[in-house]
Amino acid sequence: MKNTFSAFYFGPIDYYAEMLKSENLSIEVFENFQKQTYRNRMNILGANGKLMLNIPILHNGTRLFKDLQPSYEYDWQKEHFKSIKSAYRSSPYFEYYEDDIAPFYEQKEKYLLDFNLKTIDFINQKLKLDLAIDKTENFEKINIENDFRNQFSAKKEPQYKLPEYAQVFDEKFGFIEGLSILDLLFSEGPSTAIYLKNILK
Repeated sequence: MKNTFSAFYFGPIDYYAEMLKSENLSIEVFENFQKQTYRNRMNILGANGKLMLNIPILHNGTRLFKDLQPSYEYDWQKEHFKSIKSAYRSSPYFEYYEDDIAPFYEQKEKYLLDFNLKTIDFINQKLKLDLAIDKTENFEKINIENDFRNQFSAKKEPQYKLPEYAQVFDEKFGFIEGLSILDLLFSEGPSTAIYLKNILK
């Protein structure tokens, strides 16, 4: 049976580690949107510590995640990319990925789900993870061992005790957990895939 995940905005490291452990996985399309989750936010590490980047939601009356639209009333894309560049411009691999990341903060996707799916596809391709991903065709109850839709909380500690890796501000803050996959990608580059696989051992 396939493991089922929600679609996150450049989700946390343990989210991708759990995906990598799944032989086949589905992305939930028909769930109700849940506020204050990684569905529309991610954590990066800036000069002042952990920083949450939040995508504002257009209040159009829907609760279905697949119909949810980002609000562009203010330029959150510009703000997010500026924060990412400020946080990671001195990291070993930021310049390597900068031009590939930029379109996420230039193109305006109509639906949040589509935006998030593109971030997942980006990580899958850049790291050559070969994740076999499809989308659910309806919302259904799933065996708890296959249901990862609510396993990753922005308010809780990560699923795994992560092995430490060199972070941009580790001399200032020590090792910080609960960060987006981008933190690891900009620090470890192509070796990110090896790191994720080692978590599972």
